[in-house]
Amino acid sequence: MAPGSNHPTVSRHVAVIGAGAAGLVAARELRREGHSVVVLERGSQIGGVWAYTSQVEPDPLSLDPARPVVHSSLYKSLRTNIPRECMGFTDFPFATRPHDGSRDPRRHPGHSEVLAYLRDFAKEFDIEEMIRFETEVVRAEPVADEENIGKWRVESRSSEAVSDEVYDAVVVCNGHYTEPRHALVSGIDSWPGKQIHSHNYRVPDPFKDQVVIVIGSSASGVDICRDIAKVAKEVHVSSRSTSLETYEKLPGYDNLWLHPTIETAREDGSVVFKNGKTVYADTIMHCTGYKYYFPFLDTKGEVTVDDNRVGPLYKHVFPPALAPGLSFIGLPWQITPFPMFELQSKWVAAVLSGRVSLPSQDEMMEDTKAFYDKLEASGIPKRYTHLMPDDSQFEYDNWLADQCDYPRIEKWREEMFYIGFKRIYAQSATYRDNWDDDHLIVEAYDDFVKFMSGYAELLPMLKT
Repeated sequence: MAPGSNHPTVSRHVAVIGAGAAGLVAARELRREGHSVVVLERGSQIGGVWAYTSQVEPDPLSLDPARPVVHSSLYKSLRTNIPRECMGFTDFPFATRPHDGSRDPRRHPGHSEVLAYLRDFAKEFDIEEMIRFETEVVRAEPVADEENIGKWRVESRSSEAVSDEVYDAVVVCNGHYTEPRHALVSGIDSWPGKQIHSHNYRVPDPFKDQVVIVIGSSASGVDICRDIAKVAKEVHVSSRSTSLETYEKLPGYDNLWLHPTIETAREDGSVVFKNGKTVYADTIMHCTGYKYYFPFLDTKGEVTVDDNRVGPLYKHVFPPALAPGLSFIGLPWQITPFPMFELQSKWVAAVLSGRVSLPSQDEMMEDTKAFYDKLEASGIPKRYTHLMPDDSQFEYDNWLADQCDYPRIEKWREEMFYIGFKRIYAQSATYRDNWDDDHLIVEAYDDFVKFMSGYAELLPMLKT
């Protein structure tokens, strides 16, 4: 069926797992399409990973499967690494607004401003009325009996009761910044120092006067090494993206060095880098990313997580054998997340209503296999299956938009993302407060006026 068809639509009863950014916009789009929606959120508020807490897990590496899990991975100083204008949902701009001093007007605001934006979004579209807070999904599986073929049984647990309910579909929006990945370091089991994953990092104070090794030089590693350098004796960053000879001080710091990967850790407390340098360290900080993790999901082997590839999934969303009853929102990374979540949600909602059709199961599997074969032929490891570098995220966004007969991503949003991404690497210490894309900001705010009244007078605020 073609997008935009006048075919009668069907209303489904849908469970959305998680009330972070993906779950909120999924709930909105599903209800807009006429579905009945229940959002199951184990926390006490919306926001998912954007709901900051000073609480950390008792196991600093988060290796114990029985540990009490803390959902958020935010550190106190975190600011967005992409500009707010291109970060927001397409019809609910994340723009600087008049405020009473309680809001963060910066282009790269702190995490509390993102949470405030998501609260604004939830309030604007009455999303909280669909959410059951403090309700953890412990099991989601296809219904076995023939009378309910294609439906899903969802078992959830709250402080009041355990619920066992049947839904027409399940949309998984539980995020992927909770289950840490760790670096494999030779000799680490006999190394006497402390180890921690960035998931459990909040403030630099515990590292005062220490020698700290930070493994990883992506977004969190770049931020955290500089945060810790304010109080630590020395900080040494281990990066696999540098040459084996690398040994250099990072600009603006007397106590911050960049190295290649670690050769080995030793019993005497030393750590040897592949550039030959030896450092006696107190702590190793793993800023090494996260694993996709769905402990509640039982698909009888139809969906697996293999070296961080969630699959097989058609277009990162639908498992062919279980579509459209099961879908995933928000798996791709290194992207502009909120607009992609929105477009994925529009597609899922339209498919569930019957307004848009999926290819056959065989066709979806064939397309998915061709995608995996292309990655393999290019030498791209499985763990990068959901990475969307270069132009691929906007090609994907526009494909989703076309499926739903919705406007494509704005050119200013694409350009703003690319310019901002280049700044991260070219001026990693200052990119959040120095930029040269004012013309794109003006384009963005001109575009926002189409959706929301009152934005025209905000343009002068950008110059203050």
